[in-house]
Amino acid sequence: MSEIQDAVDAVQEIAVEVSPAPVEFNRVTSATDVKARLDWGEPALTIIDIRDRQSFNEKRIMGAIQASSEEAMARVQQTLEADRDIYLYGASDAEAKQVAAQFDAAGFKRVAVLEGGLPAWDAIGGATEGRNAEPNEVSPGFVKNVTES
Repeated sequence: MSEIQDAVDAVQEIAVEVSPAPVEFNRVTSATDVKARLDWGEPALTIIDIRDRQSFNEKRIMGAIQASSEEAMARVQQTLEADRDIYLYGASDAEAKQVAAQFDAAGFKRVAVLEGGLPAWDAIGGATEGRNAEPNEVSPGFVKNVTES
């Protein structure tokens, strides 16, 4: 039995050494960090676009949900777990920080602002969708997260 345990321990050590580490969760984060997390394939995160519906329909981060109205915000707050990692972006970082404070007040524990919003996401070649989104490569980790979340 100890030989089997030794083999399992050895495999786990190797897996830790060759597996990319997840990005640390920060209250304000870069598009690069969010994309790295998606590329890594780490599940259990939600990206929320707090811009108006028209802007959301034109172009958004692939897989993002829209919550610009109070009704939509209430619906999101009722459906997401309090410990879920939430990344917000809006028309400005200041706007996203205000909404993050609302999530904090509602009891959410892991809310972050995606610094620079959609322009920052575009600058690193992050996947987008919508009427004005240009086709770009979707990372395999992102597809996995969207289908499993």
